Amino acid sequence: MEASVELIQPVVALVIWSLVMWVWMYATRLPAIASMKMKMNPEAPAGTQMSNLPPRVRWKADNYNHLMEQPTIFYAIVFSLAFLDAATGVNIFVSWVYVGLRVVHSLVQALTNKIEIRFVIFLFSSISLFILTFNAVNMAFK
Repeated sequence: MEASVELIQPVVALVIWSLVMWVWMYATRLPAIASMKMKMNPEAPAGTQMSNLPPRVRWKADNYNHLMEQPTIFYAIVFSLAFLDAATGVNIFVSWVYVGLRVVHSLVQALTNKIEIRFVIFLFSSISLFILTFNAVNMAFK
């Protein structure tokens, strides 16, 4: 298999995971809205109605939103590495580490929301991003 394809696989995996979280979010949110007989008010300030949902329901939505934040840096840096022909074993491995940590972070947030554990996972996933970025800088600015 071509190395650049192997580097893109973690990107595709994280997109799939993001969609899994989207399904999980609505699979919990819609029944909660129905059971609370919540009326959707288009004039309510953003987020105020959803803040009335139980925490275990909100955690899934919070995590889905988080998957639309920092991972955008991951997508950009991995595609940069692929364009730079830097699909090395290290970059492929670190990319998979990042994805694995994001999945674990999602599960912790969606199921227990233990912030101390989430922070450690987030810290290690951020270190993965720094490694990938450092490697891209070395290739792009040699």
